[in-house]
This record gives sequence, C-alpha cells and structure tokens, in this order.
Amino acid sequence: MTTWSLRRRPGRTLGLLLLVILSFLVIRRLEWSTLIPAWLRHRQLGLHTKGQHFMLEDSIFWIFGGSIHYFRVPREYWRDRLLKMRACGLNTLTTYVPWNLHEPERGKFNFSGNLDLEAFVLMAAEIGLWVILRPGPYICSEIDLGGLPSWLLQDSGMKLRTTYKGFTEAVDLYFDHLMSRVVPLQYKHGGPIIAVQVENEYGSYDRDPAYMPYIRKALEDRGIIELLLTSDNKDGLKKGMVHGVLATINLQTREELQLMNTFLVSVQGIQPKMVMEYWTGWFDSWGGPHNILDSSEVLETVTSIVDAGSSVNLYMFHGGTNFGFINGAMHFHEYKSDVTSYDYDAVLTEAGDYTAKYSKLREFFGSFSDAPLPPPPKPLPKMTYEPLIPVVYLSLWDVLSFIGEPIKSEKPINMENLPVNEGNGQAFGYILYETIITSSGTLSGVVRDRGQVFLDTVSIGFMDYKTTKIVIPLIQGYTFLRILVENRGRVNYGNNIDDQRKGIIGNLYLNDSPLKKFRIYSLDMKKSFFQRFSIDKWTHIPDVPTFPAFFFCGFVIGSSPSDTFLKLEGWEKGVIFVNGQNLGRYWNIGPQETLYLPGPWLFRGNNQIIIFEEVMAGSVIQFTDTPYLGRNQYIH
Repeated sequence: MTTWSLRRRPGRTLGLLLLVILSFLVIRRLEWSTLIPAWLRHRQLGLHTKGQHFMLEDSIFWIFGGSIHYFRVPREYWRDRLLKMRACGLNTLTTYVPWNLHEPERGKFNFSGNLDLEAFVLMAAEIGLWVILRPGPYICSEIDLGGLPSWLLQDSGMKLRTTYKGFTEAVDLYFDHLMSRVVPLQYKHGGPIIAVQVENEYGSYDRDPAYMPYIRKALEDRGIIELLLTSDNKDGLKKGMVHGVLATINLQTREELQLMNTFLVSVQGIQPKMVMEYWTGWFDSWGGPHNILDSSEVLETVTSIVDAGSSVNLYMFHGGTNFGFINGAMHFHEYKSDVTSYDYDAVLTEAGDYTAKYSKLREFFGSFSDAPLPPPPKPLPKMTYEPLIPVVYLSLWDVLSFIGEPIKSEKPINMENLPVNEGNGQAFGYILYETIITSSGTLSGVVRDRGQVFLDTVSIGFMDYKTTKIVIPLIQGYTFLRILVENRGRVNYGNNIDDQRKGIIGNLYLNDSPLKKFRIYSLDMKKSFFQRFSIDKWTHIPDVPTFPAFFFCGFVIGSSPSDTFLKLEGWEKGVIFVNGQNLGRYWNIGPQETLYLPGPWLFRGNNQIIIFEEVMAGSVIQFTDTPYLGRNQYIH
C-alpha cells in the first residue's frame, strides 16, 4: 500500500495561502493565470491515470473521500464537519451542486449564504482536503427532481436529461454561470478541485446516446480541465460510460465490488478503480422504517474495496438535513417521499455527532498515514429547552384574506405553470384551489401529491395517488369546494422524472363534468409569505381550532443557544419555521419523530416558532437533546 505521504495532501499553510489568493480572485473575477506564483506552476498534470493508479502529478494518489452537501448543513457548521472529515483520515471532499437551489428562477442565481459553493470549496482547501465536484446538471441526491429546477416543467414537451433543445439551452445558461465560478478553483489553476463528474448515474436513465457527450463537451468548453469521471450503480454501469471519461461505480456490498473488478477491467482495460459512492447507510421514506447499516459491515466492505486496489468515497460521510421542502421522492410501485432528515445512518449523524462507524474508519484510514491524524473536534453541545405552549393562531381561511388576490382561471393550473415568481411558477410548498359547486356526487381528478378536500371549511377527506375519487355529500345551494394540495417532493430517481408536475393536473370533475372558474392561491411559505402576518392578525387559540392553521409561540434563550431537536407529540402533519428558517416537514406516520434545530439558527433572547398544521394540533412543542428517527431496520 502506498504511504499516505505519497498522496500529497494539501498542507494547512498552502491551503491558507490559496484561500487568500483564490478568494481575492473570485471576488475580483480576475484571471488566475496572471497571478499564479512560479512555485505553483508545476501543477500541470493534475490528477490523472497511469496504469492501475491515480497519479497526482508524479506521485501515486489514493482517493479516500467523503460526501458532504453544503446545502444540507448550516453554513456555521461547515468547518466543524470538514474538520471531522479530515480527522477521520480522509483526503478528499465530494459534493453535489443543486441546480434547483442555485437558479430558483430562470436567469436568477443564488450563490450566497448556505449556497456559497466557492466558500465551501475554499474552506475544504484550507482544512487540507482535495475536492471532487459533482455539478450535474442532474444529481439525484434524494433532492426534489434530482436537483433540476421545476420551471423546466413549464414546457409541456420537456424531455429532461436529453439533448432536447429546451433542456440544453437551460443547461448551457446555467453552466455558463456555474463554471465561471468553478474554473478558478481547479487544481491546475491552484485550487483544490482535482476531478469533476459528468452528470450522475446516467446509465440507469439512458434516454439519449448524445446526451453524455454533450455534457462532457459543455464542461470542457467552459474551461473544465481536470480529470472527468462518470458514476453509475450496477444497473447502469454498462450504459453510463462516455468516451474519454473514467467510469466509477456506486455500491454497498462486497458482491457488487466483484462486478466492478470484472466489468470495469473488461471495458476500460487497466485503469484506476474507484467506488464513487460506497453507501454507508440509506435514506428513509415517510411511513417506512429508519434504515441502518452495521458499523462492522461498513468497515469490512471499505477494507475490501481498498484491498481490491480501489479508491473509495463514503456516501454519505455526513448526510445533514432536507431543510425546507427540498426532499425528493421515489415512485416505482408506489409513490414514497423522503423524510426531512438526511441522517442516512452516515459516519456522522444528522447533527454532526460521531458514530461507531467514525471510530472504526478513523482507525482504518489512519493506518495509511505517515503522520498522526489531527484530533477530532469536540462534539457540539445539545440542549433540552423547556416545552412551549402555543397561545395564538390563524386558520388558513383567515390567512387568505391578506396574502393577496388569488389567481383566477377557468381550469386548474399546475404548480409549475402558475403565473407567479415573475413567470417561473411555484417550486415548493402548497397550493389551494377553490371553486363553487351546487350539487353532490363523485369528485375525481389527478392530484399530486396529496390534496385535502373541503366543503367550505369542513374537511371531507384526501385525494392522492391511491385515492383519485371522493364522494361529495348532499349540499344546499352554493358551496365552496376547496382542495389544499401539497407538493411532497418530486421524484429524484427513475424514468418518470418528466411527469413530476404538482397540484391538480388537468381537469377536476364532478360527476364526470369538468369544474370551471377556479380561484388559486400560491402558498409557497417562503419568508416573504410570512411577512404578511402582522402581529395584530393572530388570535387566541379557541377550544376547537379550525384547520389547517398556523400556530405561533415565542420563547427566550438566556444563554448561548445550542443544537436541539423538536418533538411534536399529538400533532399530525405539517411544517415548522423557527426564526424564519424552514426546518422541514413532520408527519406522525413516521419514522422520523424529531426535527433537527441547529443552534446557530436560534438567538440569545427572543425566538419565534410558527407551525403550519394540516389536521390536528397538539398542546405543546417539546425539545429534546436526543434525536429519534424511528424504528431501526437493517438494510438488506
């Protein structure tokens, strides 16, 4: 085994210097080559292949990587998580880049705050980590629509992940912007990015043979000069390769490792082998168990991967959280949306705490180092705050009067095509449809993903994938028919990603006759949505609240805030907002029973919590210092 010193990890001094220079260049948008020091100009070969080895310049290089997604971790904790990665003996960070979060509206880009990709990459360099970037445009990642922006679906003929003109034009504009930020951060320009992935698991999709060559060219034409990689699971490995790009594999078992050894050699010849995603755990879906993988099995598989002469990336090293509405979904035999937690049973927990996997892997990777590993940072403190009792609330029906005029339409309009957000439609959240009916009968239609049906303000049931019809009881005269539809998450993996429009899709029928004249409310629940809730609008909670409703309570923290977890016993289904931050969804069907609340999102002094509850409210909001993600089930 090649010693750790041969891997030439970036030193702290070099990292600090690069951080200063690169930050200056990024801010000034200067050409890196004009200022590159002579002593860095030896960076000519970068990461490349030589026989069965990766080489970094003229030295054999083993990639010991781990995945952390900056958009799933509070920015204040990036350094903590990266230091823990470095202390585990890893030398490379891998991260996806979510297009849907960076370009929420066509042509309007956001790389600030928790989406500051450049700051994240530079921080990794400072800490002593190389970076493999996975920019997509599709990333899967258990994120809504696999990271593709929902406004793409405004085009009724859209063919995602193909060379369809409407898709490639959007990708080109996005890559124009993204790559202008990424190019200066490449290794050969003095940065930490040593490789870039071409799309993600395309072999499992395989709709257009011209697509992967197009993505490769799109990267290279915009200045990507580092080693290019593909990444596919066993189902897509044969079809996901592209000429001139090194193929890597995603897997979880030692049996799949044998596939890598035989197939990759047969099609690539003698080339370095890499497991781009060794799945250290798995994600969870609402209504299912909490998936876990035994730490001893993880160590055995990682050992087998390295013994087979392969580099490895731990997916996930730290999963984090699907804050807000960003979670994705799966839809094969049935639709299943992902929970808010992206703990993943990873090497670090959702809140960044150490696990048994961490200690075993640290010992393993440390055995390859020619110097002692840096000490792991101390665990961050957790706090159990006093329970809170909401005292004021607003029913959704009261809220409608001051959130603005509804959209008027003869027919229902799906979420993506609503004339809101300067023509970009609505990406996440809820949408309320309202019309008038004068008779009873059978209501039918396509509702995505879950619609609560009301007569005036009385709930009469739900429509979803399984329940496509509901009986309207006898009514007298003109009655408001209302359907509150939730986008529970667009599919992130599978062949049906083109069919992920949300809301009411097509006509809504009563006794087979299409209903007309709708009033439609966009309930995206962004920060601007809540800015319309002036304090004088809230009222004391009645003995029998009217649902759906918003519940409010304030609380004071006297000391420095710490991480905590919210628990909502007695509440049924909804979303929690703390100091304007959307913590994500809760649902009493489990498995997840607590929501992670990072300490940096709390204030010393006054704090505010707003809960949007769809069905039934509990009496208190509880805090705990221990997460509970549900009944454990070992992954098979």
